[in-house]
Amino acid sequence: MSEPTDFLPAVTVIVPVKNEADNVAPLIAEIATACAAFAAFEVIYVDDGSTDATPAVLEEQARTRPWLRRLRHDISRGQSAAVRSGAFAARAPILVTIDGDGQNDPAFIPSLVRELTEGGSRVGLAAGQRVGRKDTGFKKFQSRVANAVRGAILRDGTRDTGCGLKAIRREVYLQLPYFDALHRFMPALVRRDGHEVALVDVIDRPRMAGASKYGFFDRLWVGILDLAGVWWLIRRRKAPPHVQELR
Repeated sequence: MSEPTDFLPAVTVIVPVKNEADNVAPLIAEIATACAAFAAFEVIYVDDGSTDATPAVLEEQARTRPWLRRLRHDISRGQSAAVRSGAFAARAPILVTIDGDGQNDPAFIPSLVRELTEGGSRVGLAAGQRVGRKDTGFKKFQSRVANAVRGAILRDGTRDTGCGLKAIRREVYLQLPYFDALHRFMPALVRRDGHEVALVDVIDRPRMAGASKYGFFDRLWVGILDLAGVWWLIRRRKAPPHVQELR
């Protein structure tokens, strides 16, 4: 439902954005349509230091959408930081992340949430896997190489961790170690903590407007360092002890 209630939302949709003014209104409308399937929901837009009209567009949208909440970083901190800010502010037990450029189709949100909830407590994350990629040939080549290397090293059983569409239990997310590119390694880290990951095919779309915020070297060098760090975290993980309360 789209009206505020006395009940806590079942789902919080977190949308990190930076300079996406032209994409805000159409994407919010699509998210509202997709989330009508839930008893109650909220959408948190995290403005990661935009310098365009994004804040003004979000303010206008919030006037008629009581479930829309707005957070703003004073300066750009990156996508993972924006998602983290949204997760701490969220009121729902299930978090859904979606990119703010319109390439992720909100119509798949109910499917992700269904996979997560029907899996019970054993499933901690439902991750979107893009099909029909709409990026340039070079960008798709980059992704194939990066995913192949990541999969060989981390063995996370996921062919595409770059998809922004994910549904995760809030308590699971908040237990993950935080670093700048966390959103790209969530399947491996969720499995590291003993949870299963459900995979859902989602249709990729062209960006609605604007240009990508990432370049080749931004992904390459930082990705290598992050991959090494995640590999180390997984290697150092020990099985949690069985804890028994004594009386």
